[in-house]
Amino acid sequence: MNGPWQFDFDPSDSKKAQGWAQKDSLPLTINVPFCPESALSGLHATDFMEAVWYRREIELSQEDLRGRVLLHFGAVDYRCEVYVNGELMGTHEGGYTSFTVDITKAAHAGTNALTVYAADHLRTGSQPSGKQSHRYASYGCFYTRTTGIWQSVWLEVVPPTYLSSLQVLPDPDNGCAHLRVFTNVPAPGLHIKATARLGGEIVSGVAVACTGACTTFTLPLTETVLWEPGSPTLYDLSLRLKDDGGETLDRVTSYFGLRKIELREGAIYLNDKPVFQRLVLDQGFYPDGIYTAPTDEALKRDIELSMAMGFNGARLHEKVFEERFLYWADKLGYLVWGEFPNWGLDISKPDALCTVLPQWLEEVERDFNHPALIGWCPFNETWDYEGHPQDGRVLSGIYHATKAVDPTRPVIDTSGNFHVVTDIYDVHDYEQDPEVFYKRYAGNPRPYENYPQRQQYGGQPYFVSEYGGTWWNAEEAKKQRVLAENGEGGESGWGYGARPDTEEEVGRRIAGLTKALLDDPKMCAFCYTQLTDVEQEQNGLYTYDRKPKFSEGVYKVIQEGFSAPAAIEKK
Repeated sequence: MNGPWQFDFDPSDSKKAQGWAQKDSLPLTINVPFCPESALSGLHATDFMEAVWYRREIELSQEDLRGRVLLHFGAVDYRCEVYVNGELMGTHEGGYTSFTVDITKAAHAGTNALTVYAADHLRTGSQPSGKQSHRYASYGCFYTRTTGIWQSVWLEVVPPTYLSSLQVLPDPDNGCAHLRVFTNVPAPGLHIKATARLGGEIVSGVAVACTGACTTFTLPLTETVLWEPGSPTLYDLSLRLKDDGGETLDRVTSYFGLRKIELREGAIYLNDKPVFQRLVLDQGFYPDGIYTAPTDEALKRDIELSMAMGFNGARLHEKVFEERFLYWADKLGYLVWGEFPNWGLDISKPDALCTVLPQWLEEVERDFNHPALIGWCPFNETWDYEGHPQDGRVLSGIYHATKAVDPTRPVIDTSGNFHVVTDIYDVHDYEQDPEVFYKRYAGNPRPYENYPQRQQYGGQPYFVSEYGGTWWNAEEAKKQRVLAENGEGGESGWGYGARPDTEEEVGRRIAGLTKALLDDPKMCAFCYTQLTDVEQEQNGLYTYDRKPKFSEGVYKVIQEGFSAPAAIEKK
């Protein structure tokens, strides 16, 4: 259902009281799924929006209404209400996670009016907003906002009883996968037929009776091939819901990868081998789509650009990425960390747990099956909020809830600071002097602690999950040199630390900082800031529109620095 929708702004969030859920038209047009702030939406309106409205018509047949009619939303920022023919059909809170509304009750054969209301009260401190600017304009490391629908919307017609979701727990040691298959309602008397294929050849087939609304069973595999970075083998999976007569009522296709994750000897092991994670910080912003990639190819291209620089994965930073990005990560063998856009939310009060927990668990459920997803990190840099420190119970509560629903992956409670309970201990460090950096890490017998008064290292696997962030803009650097020669000053753009004078200095600095981490035997990973520039933040390895920033020679120095063997790989 992507494409033109009717649209209007609701600056004071008052039009619901004026009966807009029942209006028969809206005056503007927007290109869904692009947010109204983006150029691709056709509106490019970047002021604050307390609320927005969408409307379009959908055609349904009498045959469609014999089953259930489901309306799926990839993401709507922030609080959403869905109306069909003027009747409220469902609500959802959370600007980053997917949800589904069953609209069958209000739908009829013929033309139906679909109206979507979205409220986005960004500046209240009561909702997570990631890197969206709380000021009128972008500044520092905060960027253009996103309001309303920003991921795909689609309609699905399903039978009265249908396959609603699936969990796959890979078990390579035992040559099988354990499945949990969910139906929308208990399905006594029905059966599930599961078939796995590898390279088109059937390697498993199991038929089981449905048990309640969750059927759990094991899929033994006649051939086991592991999913690994650089060799991302995937199994195709087909599920059929059948009645006693053998008739197929519903069918779902998916895929899975066989791999396991363990923490051993200060390292992250993948399939019994220590894998040094060369990660890049990816913020998932685009010049023309803001939060939304302009095309599917653009999502894939970002991964390819990262891998070309020597990275084998990314922190998907302060944003829940489109699931299609994770699909390409699975296909390309690219490791990712699932994160949450906690910035903007006051977590100095325990009731923040009520806001984060349901949204975070929706993310964990949505992305659970992706083999590329190597770990979870629900919070990033939990700084004091208006002078009030974080409530540690919020972090520990989310940590334990995550471990309860997914015991297969490590969890970092809060990246950088301030740790409460965590499987992996990470710090952020934007020191720009390679010599200082080397003494701090490779030359230090103990893991460096940046906030010893607020957090204590407990022997976990350790890594620097943000470093670098070195500013470079060739045109701006040239202007600054001219100004300096004339005794004048002035800088534009934003990045970390003292600005290099030349691009060759950028290359040497990045390579030197990286060497300090690779030579540290305590280090199990690094994460460089960042893949691309984002608006005024000009510390990417590529420009905001994904073009080269450096000459081939400088890129060679940087790429060789990221790709050099780590101490942990030499053991």
